[in-house]
Amino acid sequence: MSEHVDTETREGVTVIELRRPDRRNALTPDMLRAFEHAVRTFAAQASTRAVLVRGEGPCFCAGFDLSLCEHDAARVVLAELLQGLSACARAMRECPAPVVLCAHGAAIAGGCALLGGADIVVADANAKLGYPVVTLGISPAVSAPFLARSVAHGAARARLLHPKLITGADAHAIGLVHELTDTPQQACSTAADIARTLAAKPPTALRATKAWLNELTPTGDADAGLAASLALVGGDEERELLARAWAKK
Repeated sequence: MSEHVDTETREGVTVIELRRPDRRNALTPDMLRAFEHAVRTFAAQASTRAVLVRGEGPCFCAGFDLSLCEHDAARVVLAELLQGLSACARAMRECPAPVVLCAHGAAIAGGCALLGGADIVVADANAKLGYPVVTLGISPAVSAPFLARSVAHGAARARLLHPKLITGADAHAIGLVHELTDTPQQACSTAADIARTLAAKPPTALRATKAWLNELTPTGDADAGLAASLALVGGDEERELLARAWAKK
């Protein structure tokens, strides 16, 4: 488990919170393992009728903490981050209860990839979202199986290939965000309200509906997306571009 992931269940809502605000909730392998454990263990319990995923501080998640890879010549950490990210997105999709995610402020790279695992995503209009990792020689293909189920294929291709960040309003227009608010604070309160509303609904019907939706959009090809990203780990382009980025710090 990680000290930077907190889990609490109250009145049928299991809240999973990233708690590393000083680093914009940048993800570590331990955080991803703890996140997956929370979804598969606590959120899967019968007492959980809805799940709320959120981040502490001014934004949801700024992606991987790539500083952990700077002196990792074997790129073990980057591989662990990609594997953990895929596992977390899959766990949210396979969770029996509906998952609401609050992408307030920013959800970038790995943080944006987590949106693909949620059932309902809330963000503020000026939030920054996207997958800019191709500029570092890292493939966002790990996100593709989940993103392609959330938005139209054309929009998914554009977002994965184009490193430009988009606003919450733009993400709402393509279907990546489902509920839009004016401010980050409103996004947090709206996401909590939706989770509480879902928790008050008949749980058997909700779980059966989600199970049926998962039959329509299975996560079996998540392994292929992960393999595509892992294939570039340690490659010459990635090493050169990451080294260049660290040199600018």
